[in-house]
Amino acid sequence: MQTQDFMLRIVYLNGAFLPLSEAKISVLDRGFTFGDGVYEVIPVFNGNIFRVEDHLNRLASSLAGLNINIGISRDKLKSILVELLRRNPATGNQQLYLQVTRGVTERDHIYEDNVTPTFFAMCKAITKRDFSAGVCVITHEDIRWKYCHIKATALLASVLLKNLAKATANCLEAILIRNGMVTEGASSNVFIVADGIIKTPKKDNNVLPGITRDLMVELLRDSGSLCQETDINEQELQQADEIWITGSTIGVVPVVTLDGKKIGDGKPGRYWHQARELYETYKVNGPHTLQQRDYVV
Repeated sequence: MQTQDFMLRIVYLNGAFLPLSEAKISVLDRGFTFGDGVYEVIPVFNGNIFRVEDHLNRLASSLAGLNINIGISRDKLKSILVELLRRNPATGNQQLYLQVTRGVTERDHIYEDNVTPTFFAMCKAITKRDFSAGVCVITHEDIRWKYCHIKATALLASVLLKNLAKATANCLEAILIRNGMVTEGASSNVFIVADGIIKTPKKDNNVLPGITRDLMVELLRDSGSLCQETDINEQELQQADEIWITGSTIGVVPVVTLDGKKIGDGKPGRYWHQARELYETYKVNGPHTLQQRDYVV
């Protein structure tokens, strides 16, 4: 996108739709001074806001985890999202980005309860990438904080891990290990296949409850596949027959090398092919989407 077009993108900030070039916040916003905020990323496929209720539920959970009251109803949030898409027409798939910070205060660790939150939202294209041949990943110690179930804006550890992965043979992701157990990727959830059983780490404070992750568990079980939410140790990961990573903007991606070693025969496995088919079919035909034409702004 050209810089001029980028700056003319219409965004939403604290009650107003305006060009990105005009969107301003205070340098004393706690999102800037402390990373005191949460965010959500919602994919939009063929004009439909995907699993919108699940995403807004997770946003509400993250806000509650930081004791932030956004003060905007669920219906109002939906209308903002729909209007953003209307004002930013696109031919391809998009992603909606929502960010809520605690708001503007003096820089002090202690905050008052009556601070007005800052709410920002925008949409942009999902970069089209073909991962069907598989990707390479590395493993790394999970260096993030202990409340990873909160989708917080303070992502410095993930930024460092993603860039370390890229610097290591141009790998896409880092799969994280904490106390010998797999948690998730730096920006994705993890599945493995071992002896015909599909496994993904159970949800706790070390794992973000990924919307695509939860959807895949649902679809796999409905299809009759044996899918377990359970602990996965590092040895199981290293010896897995297949590994996948999932995320809202990447879908279901096969891993073909881990720390430079082939997974299976070094090609996407048959269980991944089945999972991708379930996911792509659901994207087209499944429920739980918000269609612009069905929502009155």
